[in-house]
Amino acid sequence: MRYPTRMRAVWPVTPAGVLHALVLGGAMLLAAAFSAQARSAPESFADLVAQVSPAVVNITTSTRVAAPADDMPMVPEGSPFEDLFKNFRDRENGAPRPPRRSQALGSGFVISEDGFIVTNNHVIDGSDEIVIEFFDGEKLPAEVVGTDRKTDIALLKVESDEPLPFVSFGDSDLMRVGDWVLAVGNPLGQGFSVSAGIVSARNRELSGAYDDFIQTDAAINRGNSGGPLFNMDGEVIGVNTAILSPTGGSIGIGFSMASNVVGRVVAQLREFGETRRGWLGVRIQDVTADMAEALGLDRVAGAMVTDVPDGPAKQAGIRPGDVILSFDGEEVDDTRELVRIVGNAEVGRTVRVVVFRDGGTQTVLVTLGRREEAEAALTDSGPGQARPERLFGMTLGPLTDELRGQLGLDGTARGIVVLDIDEDSEAYEKGLRAGDLITEAGQERVATVADLREQIDAAREAGRRSLLLLVRRDGEPRFVALNIEE
Repeated sequence: MRYPTRMRAVWPVTPAGVLHALVLGGAMLLAAAFSAQARSAPESFADLVAQVSPAVVNITTSTRVAAPADDMPMVPEGSPFEDLFKNFRDRENGAPRPPRRSQALGSGFVISEDGFIVTNNHVIDGSDEIVIEFFDGEKLPAEVVGTDRKTDIALLKVESDEPLPFVSFGDSDLMRVGDWVLAVGNPLGQGFSVSAGIVSARNRELSGAYDDFIQTDAAINRGNSGGPLFNMDGEVIGVNTAILSPTGGSIGIGFSMASNVVGRVVAQLREFGETRRGWLGVRIQDVTADMAEALGLDRVAGAMVTDVPDGPAKQAGIRPGDVILSFDGEEVDDTRELVRIVGNAEVGRTVRVVVFRDGGTQTVLVTLGRREEAEAALTDSGPGQARPERLFGMTLGPLTDELRGQLGLDGTARGIVVLDIDEDSEAYEKGLRAGDLITEAGQERVATVADLREQIDAAREAGRRSLLLLVRRDGEPRFVALNIEE
């Protein structure tokens, strides 16, 4: 990083000039006194890098991909190469090609001396072999302990004869806009690399219900995914997850999932191998100024209940039209806040929910269910028949066995295939092409266009203007955010 050179001011040798210099000098001394209370820019990050690097790892994943049924190169009809390739295929007697292996790279970090490692779920998703490379060059195979698609976090485990160097989570809530941060990882497969920057913004939301991203201008590129974002004390305050870029490379807008979110997820994955989030069982929307005035609320806050399906809230007596003002002692500002608080609550616990109803407040006792079980029950009801549809300027259809063969995908692949795309669409401008596979929308798995429409509706209901898609091409994942405003 290049630091600004020291500048020397030259003042005119006149009484006015002397007075100007004295006044300014006093102001500079006062500013220096204030700045002494805050941490200044370090002269070098070298000591910090030496401290944390041994705990940062490179991750290589390998996936078996079935060879296409017909992999003859496409050549123009009548081309002199047409007979050449045809004769070559005939000599092969039409024998099927053996499956090939697709590799991907990412980053991660060790959080315990006995070998637990944190990374992004999209780094290891769908892989059948994971190899961890440590700072000293040692390589060890890893097993998946558990994953969480909603926060894009995965917990891995390696077995080592020696205690491993590790790093600890810090308190991401203490980070301020302007604080220095350090990103370490494996960008573009170049091996261990370090970039420094500052916290550009906090509490960013991309598309997930549990999003709490730290935005940073520290360079983050493909391969940095899953790597740690450190504070100046060498504590992990974020997991580098995504970038906003029209080119696919860093333009100084990177996002790291806050450590206070990651820490809770990792603790559950480590204990249970899965997440266990609280479930209230209501459909909600934000309270607007007009709604607050009509209801007689003192302020624009809370979450309006629009529907109460079978579940904990219905059993407790919560009704459509109630405005949830407080949950388990915490004030609810909006729907996003309620989803976060409920998700962090313990499954099976009875909590107090304060609702505004009929011009006054009432307290309701609710015994929370488990969100994952509720979602599984909804999925088991079975999606309707999926058909090609037009969305975002794309023709989207289900992933059939025929398309799996054409795209070289194995039987475990799931998602929506881009069958065609308009070249003047936003999706095309952001790099989507025919043959791409959309596997997630809003950090939820999608298998049909109906699933995608549900995520669009959910994002609009939550007041978001864009939807984050996870798109795969040749086994490589990347996020693309598309505008959903009507």
